[in-house]
Amino acid sequence: MKASIIATFFALFLTCTYATKEATKKNKKAKLYVPEIDCDIKAGKIINPEFIAKCPPGCQDIKYRVYGTDIYASFSSVCSAAIHSGTIDNSGGKILVQKVAGQSGYRGSFSNGIRSLSLPRWRESFIVSEGKPKKGVTYPSTLEYSSSKSSPVKTESKKSAQDIKATRNTDTSNASEKSPEQADALRKEYQTSPGPVPTTQVTTTLKPTMTPEPISTRPKPTTSPATTSTTTAITAAKPRSAVHRVRDIGPSSVHPVYSAVAAAASRQVQAAQGRGQNQASRSTSPYASNRNIPRANTGIQRQEPVAAFRKPAGSPVHLALETDLWKPGSSLFDTGFSSKEELNPKPLEPVSQGNPNCKVDLSFLIDGSWSIGKRRFQIQKQFLSDVAQALDVGIAGPLMGIVQYGDDPSTEFNLKTHANSRDVKNAIEKIPQKGGRSNVGKALSFVNKNFFLDSNGNRGGAPNVAIVLVDGWPTDKVEEASRLARESGINIFFVTIEGADENEKRNVIEPNFVDKAVCRTNGFYSINVPSWFNLRKVVQTLVKRVCDTDRLACSKTCLNSADIGFVIDGSSSVGTGNFRTVLQFVANISKEFEISDTDTRIGAVQYTYEQRLELGFDKHSTKQDVLNAIKQINYWSGGTSTGAAINYASEQLFSKSKPNKRKIMILITDGRSYDDVRVPAMTAHQNGVIAYSVGIAWAAQDELESIATDPDKEHSFFVDEFDHLYKFVPRIIQNICTEFNSQPRN
Repeated sequence: MKASIIATFFALFLTCTYATKEATKKNKKAKLYVPEIDCDIKAGKIINPEFIAKCPPGCQDIKYRVYGTDIYASFSSVCSAAIHSGTIDNSGGKILVQKVAGQSGYRGSFSNGIRSLSLPRWRESFIVSEGKPKKGVTYPSTLEYSSSKSSPVKTESKKSAQDIKATRNTDTSNASEKSPEQADALRKEYQTSPGPVPTTQVTTTLKPTMTPEPISTRPKPTTSPATTSTTTAITAAKPRSAVHRVRDIGPSSVHPVYSAVAAAASRQVQAAQGRGQNQASRSTSPYASNRNIPRANTGIQRQEPVAAFRKPAGSPVHLALETDLWKPGSSLFDTGFSSKEELNPKPLEPVSQGNPNCKVDLSFLIDGSWSIGKRRFQIQKQFLSDVAQALDVGIAGPLMGIVQYGDDPSTEFNLKTHANSRDVKNAIEKIPQKGGRSNVGKALSFVNKNFFLDSNGNRGGAPNVAIVLVDGWPTDKVEEASRLARESGINIFFVTIEGADENEKRNVIEPNFVDKAVCRTNGFYSINVPSWFNLRKVVQTLVKRVCDTDRLACSKTCLNSADIGFVIDGSSSVGTGNFRTVLQFVANISKEFEISDTDTRIGAVQYTYEQRLELGFDKHSTKQDVLNAIKQINYWSGGTSTGAAINYASEQLFSKSKPNKRKIMILITDGRSYDDVRVPAMTAHQNGVIAYSVGIAWAAQDELESIATDPDKEHSFFVDEFDHLYKFVPRIIQNICTEFNSQPRN
């Protein structure tokens, strides 16, 4: 009997132990869920600072680019970098990714079947290791990605149904019992940020009282003699991308539009009651005249209309009421009120998409220090409003945000917050002064690291411009912060107002701080205004300069500012197979650049005894078109007249180069030329062409040095075999970038 009981308990014990282990395994599996990523995902697109992810098979491909060795630039493919580092192989697997600070340089190398490229500088980096979780660290099961497209609309905050209902049921008697402070608090409690809604249906109820009820979205009530109900159904054909903000209505004042609506409705009802008919007499209540209507001091506070006028971006109801219905000189019937009491707004005019000739992303750094004072701070805000109006802000043109600095900088609004000049101006009016010192250097560092991000509306294809307004002089140093910002591609402008006089210059921490900060010291990037009262005079000057994208030097990098012409030896000694290897070398260099009509352009000449233009600079405007065209070049075969080929490239390619482009010639040959190369090369150098020479097999070293721009060691390369050409790709690109970044700033 005892043995039976013991056996039973032992069986139960084993069963419980097994169930516990199975449950533990399930829990562990749930906790160790690893998100999967694609081969083309770059680290910079993932917001998480540290995460474990699973890479798929097949990421060992040249189309997934990698920059750096061991520490990689954040626009590298995560999975390809993991293969390059040896963490995984081409079959994929789990990896641990950690974001680290940007590096001053990234070294390219060939490892595990992947060629990584060199890069002078980048703002963020990452390292890859084996995908084992660290003790005590919780890793995300879902990765957060930054948006690649800027959206000018802010996400609308949610309200509970109970809150909305309570607001709708609040009448004017409740409002009259609230103090101004309580009414203001109530208004702030229900204030929301607008967002786009494709279709909006609104039911509007107006009562004939001097203090109108909040407009309701409830179903239309039954009409009574004391109440006139107006129902409007408006369907927006398309969602608007522009964000529209409605002005706040103070607790003790009524917007003229609302007053006019209420007064007109009241007169209409009274007239109908007096005559016993539905027709009301015309009322002439222009918008301008309503500003001066005397109001009896009844002590009743205006209840904020929450549900009615907190409408999404480009709300047809709000725009109709504020722009179409209440124009100066219009009457009640002109605005759409008919005898059937229906509101029929006129078709809305399209919102401006912005000036397409000024597509730039702008950050204004405004001075909020105590030294500026309240009056001059208001002048500064008016200046910004005038600039916003002159720019014609829009998603197809310029976008702007504002950072205010004092002791510490803070973003007032970013690039995607507002998508038209009117909304920008309204937002500027509401900016309060921070106070503190004028720490401009700190503000520039903040903008460099935080402002021009995809998540803040940075569009990538538009130049980044930072405009710094300074009262007098900064209270910290700006040189180092400015240099880092410039190297990140940010065009820095300074507008200094009332600079230091001779007696005050000894108080300036960093003499000549403007020249140390701006992109060029030729006066284009700096404007000095002698008095705050003259600030408005430079609005057009500043707008013209920031919109001149051809002269925005800092947004031009080594990868987007050149006309590159390849001069390719197609002689008989090359052969068909080796010629295809040369074309692959040309393609590998070309694909590292940003190719478009306004960025880097690619051209090519093939030569033997004769010359042939294979690609003109204006022939193809996308990277893929250029790469396809390179593959389709046919091998010619013949002699080797390199000197004549250089002359031909100068005449047919580089004579048509744009003035703001760097002219770069890369000549590839496998033998000695039948003609002289020194004079043609010297002529090309004098015309501003930067020449690189790449020799293979039987190429003559003295000719390669004559062709190359000085210093020869940085512009001339030699390799024994065609199959080793790929080794020079990162070196040539690095030299091009190093040379670009060493240009003088004048």
